Amino acid sequence: MTTLRLTVAQALVRFLARQYTERDGHRHRLVNACWGIFGHGNVAGIGQALREDPQALPFLQGRNEQAMVHAATAYARQSDRLRAQAVTTSIGPGATNLVTGAALATVNHLPVLLLPGDTFATRRADPVLQQLEVPYAGDLSVNDALRPVSRYFDRITRPEALIPAALQAMRVLTDPVDTGAVTLALPQDVQAEAYEWPAEFFTYRIWRVPRPGPDPDALSAAARVLRAARRPLIIAGGGVHHSEAEGALRTFADATGIPVAATQAGKGALPHDHPADVGGIGHTGTATADGLARDADVVLGIGTRYTDFTTASATLFADPAVRFVNLNIASFDAHKLAALPLVADAREGLVALTRALHGHRVEAAYEAGYATAKADWERRVDAAYAAPDPDARPTQTQVLGALDAVVDDTDILVNAAGSLPGDLHRLWRARSRRQYHLEYGYSCMGYEIPAALGVALAAPGRPVWALVGDGTYLMNPTEIVTAVQEGAAFTLVLLQNHGFASIGGLSEQTGGERFGTDYRFRAADGTYTGDPLPVDLAANAASLGMRVLRAPTVGALRDALTEARGANRPTCVYVETETADTVPGAPGAQSWWDVPVAETATRPSAVAARLAYDQHAADRRRHL
Repeated sequence: MTTLRLTVAQALVRFLARQYTERDGHRHRLVNACWGIFGHGNVAGIGQALREDPQALPFLQGRNEQAMVHAATAYARQSDRLRAQAVTTSIGPGATNLVTGAALATVNHLPVLLLPGDTFATRRADPVLQQLEVPYAGDLSVNDALRPVSRYFDRITRPEALIPAALQAMRVLTDPVDTGAVTLALPQDVQAEAYEWPAEFFTYRIWRVPRPGPDPDALSAAARVLRAARRPLIIAGGGVHHSEAEGALRTFADATGIPVAATQAGKGALPHDHPADVGGIGHTGTATADGLARDADVVLGIGTRYTDFTTASATLFADPAVRFVNLNIASFDAHKLAALPLVADAREGLVALTRALHGHRVEAAYEAGYATAKADWERRVDAAYAAPDPDARPTQTQVLGALDAVVDDTDILVNAAGSLPGDLHRLWRARSRRQYHLEYGYSCMGYEIPAALGVALAAPGRPVWALVGDGTYLMNPTEIVTAVQEGAAFTLVLLQNHGFASIGGLSEQTGGERFGTDYRFRAADGTYTGDPLPVDLAANAASLGMRVLRAPTVGALRDALTEARGANRPTCVYVETETADTVPGAPGAQSWWDVPVAETATRPSAVAARLAYDQHAADRRRHL
């Protein structure tokens, strides 16, 4: 048997360089690069291996471990989960900083390979620097915190253990049901240990991503339910994008006339101007989609997890006899809401449903009704976007309107947290399948900037916009430096409103009176004054290497966005936004979200909020 003498780290790098995915005859290299921040847990192992063979696995230098995972996760999403990236860190805080990013990837079913250093497997240095000593378990390290947020976890305590672990890791990374964060914890002594590896371990390997079709009996049952529906509604989730099923969905909607609402992850499954597209669904959805959901007698969910935002915390689907048909590649999600499950790839399932429903179409009056409601909503969007005074300070929705006038179907918007997700889900007119990149499964503040970097690396040449509020910016601006270093030309649209606007609004709604959500000077009595802190986030972005365009007015904003779109370097458009007290803002929530309010309180605002909460909570139901 032919063998190669390599260290564990060298073998892992060589192995990763030879892994490929294939779907529909298209082949992609699976792990395209490795992000890294080096310390004593990985500098002499993985670091040496990457340096020795730089062509095998290109290296990207990050500044924050969590941010590196976000960038890699965004890269995978933009690549339809057919390409991924690795992330290596030292032991201790470098490893624990991976946890939030790993949770985000796993919640959203997005593949990322984590390679944290670990303590000595041989215990010859015990405790090692940064080691957490656990008196009751000598084999634990801080890397075990990654177990609950990983879809696969292994600790490589012997060189030969890498072979089965690496193969299992690739299986999970390429599995459309089980994918998420994969963690291979690498003790620092084992990384540097040499071993005689069988040459077969390094042969080129293709991981075919399947497209399973639906069970014939389940397909027939689903078709019967849909044919009998008078007011059907489709909910398109992120699985439509992951499956590249947008064309099949369009064909199905064209043939049947069933309206299509989208979750945050599914927005853009149909372009905004398609007659069947009725916008976002749920708490941050449109009046059109939510009205259809309340009246729907059959809901066809495609690739959706039915989060509480989508279902308005189990209050949205109000028809007493409503039935659900769930087309999902994951059986776990297909069975939610007591649905008739159609377990299949989204594209294959839609093609099969289109054939099974041949000749069937909803009533003309139903189509005409939702077309009228869609046109009414578009007028509300126009009003929210309108900014007639070019010398005025823009509102947040007017910023979106100005951006809407600049982009075309090649642009990509990245967002994750704050008040922007609600405005974008309700108002943004998605033009293409991957234009709307909004992470809302984990809604992680600090995702946007590193994610924009990951998207720019996955889709070179396309204009990428990171829409960020001041609260999110302060969480994680570090990868601006990496973007400058890598020459990744994305635009940061930085909205300054001097506080956590989203949570401030939620606090007010639930009786909290915006406690702890302001960026303002604090008086001796604990209240906040009306003066904002003297913080200049634009200057901060400039100090990290970005070109900054300040936009104090609507007119200046329009010019700045146009200029930034054509820039060939990382650019920031900085705008202080106005409240919507005097001009039309975003329409409010069209459905409820369950955030429990104190059952007993002394402040009138909290008492009133609890009364409103009880009224909404009475509409909750379990679909059985």
